[in-house]
Amino acid sequence: MTKAILVLNSGSSSIKYGLFKAEPGGEKLMRGVIERIGAGAEIEDTRGRMSLPLPETAGHMKVLQWLAADLLERLEDVEIVAAGHRVVHGGHEFGHSALVNPEVIGQILELSPLAPAHQPHNLAGIAALGQIWPEIPQVACFDTAFHQTQPRLAQIYALPRALTEEGVLRYGFHGLSYDYIASQLPKHLGAGAAEGRVIVLHLGHGASVCAMHGRKSVATSMGFTALDGLVMGKRCGDIDPGVIFYLMRDKGLSLVEAEAVVSNEAGLLGVSGISSDMRDLQSSDAPEAKEAIDLFVYSAVKQIGSMAATLEGVDAIVFTAGIGENSPEIRRKILERCCWLGVDLDVSANAIGRPCLTTPQSRVSGWVIRTDEEREISEQTCALISK
Repeated sequence: MTKAILVLNSGSSSIKYGLFKAEPGGEKLMRGVIERIGAGAEIEDTRGRMSLPLPETAGHMKVLQWLAADLLERLEDVEIVAAGHRVVHGGHEFGHSALVNPEVIGQILELSPLAPAHQPHNLAGIAALGQIWPEIPQVACFDTAFHQTQPRLAQIYALPRALTEEGVLRYGFHGLSYDYIASQLPKHLGAGAAEGRVIVLHLGHGASVCAMHGRKSVATSMGFTALDGLVMGKRCGDIDPGVIFYLMRDKGLSLVEAEAVVSNEAGLLGVSGISSDMRDLQSSDAPEAKEAIDLFVYSAVKQIGSMAATLEGVDAIVFTAGIGENSPEIRRKILERCCWLGVDLDVSANAIGRPCLTTPQSRVSGWVIRTDEEREISEQTCALISK
């Protein structure tokens, strides 16, 4: 019987899962992804791609319950001894992963208003597995923890000091992805260059940018919540706070309605009026789809400039996550607008998805590195339960 760690990575519209041998660097035994949750969920794993036998509008809890039951049927020779979960917001309470207990669940729940599109789904994963395997330890791994190395000036807002002391700060997100990429930089860039000034773009349905030096976070585009920074699938990214006041004061929207506009009706979906999925937009001839793509690229280029200024230069630019790994068009559009930094794009290398996207003479190297948040969660879970 193989002992294994089950990993759940519950996002705003997807659930990635993986099964790893319960040992450091453990072999990946299984992986899969469920996408388009709430709009006709589909699962892709070793069996191929298929629709889930659930109502089209089924949410995260129903999908998680189905997944747990499906795994129970398939895992005849595997004993799940622990579970690791991605939890988006850990605030300042959690600088490292934590063993789940009622107190930890209560703290995660208190932070839910700061990540309403994610935290409830993360908690749903913990609850679903607690019902199916109540005897196994569960570990919460936090997206915010990686960014706690940032200097104070990168964390604070120009708000009254009392609010800052209460915790109204820039926390940053996608930390599990960035943590994994940081571990992979020496393999791609070399040991020396990996410690230099690196800008990583995590481009997916949720999107952000992180500036690293010495493989540590020094600045990132997301802030107090996961709404800030880049244009995303349904989230607005950078916005004047006055827009929220206008929506409520002059357009008569309630707080809940205004929040829905910027977090569920904006981004690629709002600009295009077609879809929040970059694949749908790239296959569309509609001018609104093109404009949404162009705005996505524009916001990414702006953030690269900001991060380069923070780092006082840049040595490498890395793309990761769904769009970053799989869209040569988006990578090309972004890197072509970074020639002023010293980027010399290798068009053919980018088109076929080679790890290095730039020519040998490029002063700033460009890379695509596949992230593996599930692997990072497995490693953190294994380390914690072994104690």
